[in-house]
Amino acid sequence: MTVESTAAARKPRRSSKRTSAAKSPAKTPEGSTPELVQLLTPEGERVEHPDYSIDLSAQELRGLYRDMVLTRRFDAEATALQRQGELGLWASLLGQEAAQIGSGRALRDDDYVFPTYREHGVAWCRGVDPTNLLGMFRGVNHGGWDPNSNNFHLYTIVIGSQTLHATGYAMGVAKDGADSAVIAYFGDGASSQGDVAEAFTFSAVYNAPVVFFCQNNQWAISEPTERQTRVPLYQRAQGFGFPGVRVDGNDVLACLAVTKSALERARRGEGPTLVEAFTYRMGAHTTSDDPTKYRADEERAAWEAKDPILRLRAYLEKQGAADEAFFTALDEESEALGKRVREVVRAMPDPDRMAMFDHVYADGNPLVDEERAEFAAYQASFAEEGK
Repeated sequence: MTVESTAAARKPRRSSKRTSAAKSPAKTPEGSTPELVQLLTPEGERVEHPDYSIDLSAQELRGLYRDMVLTRRFDAEATALQRQGELGLWASLLGQEAAQIGSGRALRDDDYVFPTYREHGVAWCRGVDPTNLLGMFRGVNHGGWDPNSNNFHLYTIVIGSQTLHATGYAMGVAKDGADSAVIAYFGDGASSQGDVAEAFTFSAVYNAPVVFFCQNNQWAISEPTERQTRVPLYQRAQGFGFPGVRVDGNDVLACLAVTKSALERARRGEGPTLVEAFTYRMGAHTTSDDPTKYRADEERAAWEAKDPILRLRAYLEKQGAADEAFFTALDEESEALGKRVREVVRAMPDPDRMAMFDHVYADGNPLVDEERAEFAAYQASFAEEGK
């Protein structure tokens, strides 16, 4: 299957040298359109692929649908909470549910995940309570879960650095003789970071059991993919000596099949794989971003027609794998989740202000001690003024 580029739809509302200089979509060396692994069309029709197949029961299909619906509901609630002043910032995954749920459900319990700051769907698959994701964005903790409890690392804000962490961890897994695999998530913008190139080099040279999962959502904040690369992202893997594959990131079945295959390859000792999930960020980069400044409404509308949730629902209905009672019950579960998220976030206690000094140095430091004392005196001054 092939994918049509959306570059033609990119007509920002405000023209500038930056946007008007955007090049035509990247092509393969032969000039053909990049190949795309797809098992479920936007219309909800099942198609076959010669290299990737998957056979799921009706219950498993309903499970994937439930995962995506609840993840989207949580994400929408988090966005609303930020708008209401309950969170400082939020990075929405709207439109990327299939890429995250499909890849997340391909993992085994003993596999280890290194996320960015947008992998809310993967966190859901790893059993991390959604409310634990919000503490950092509310500013009350540095991440509300133990990474070793779910083999899901804390969110990484520094762009691309987690790919090096994942590579080092995978090298350690190989030295330990374990048959587990590691997966690192990052975006198309992060693929331009030096850390990612270094991770590719180390993982290839040391044959590390790691899967690099790039969610190409077409925009690195306001920079389109055309300004990130002159070839399709998955083809970059060739230069480092390992395979790359582009998958329809809005097709949860294809994402599941491709990621599962890449993880199994890693476990067999065959080294890394780069998976490019070709998807779309339907919302803003974060709640501090305004995408209407750099992309056209027509582009979003074109991608809404490829909505990952709608296509799986269409397939479920055509196959008779889910009835109206299932969808009604799921709607009720979604509302209950939203209510719980609101209540938990608003009840989060404020952090101890002095705690910021506790773990700067393992054995303490005179300068930190001085700063702690100055800050304590500053805080005490407010109490004195109120007397």
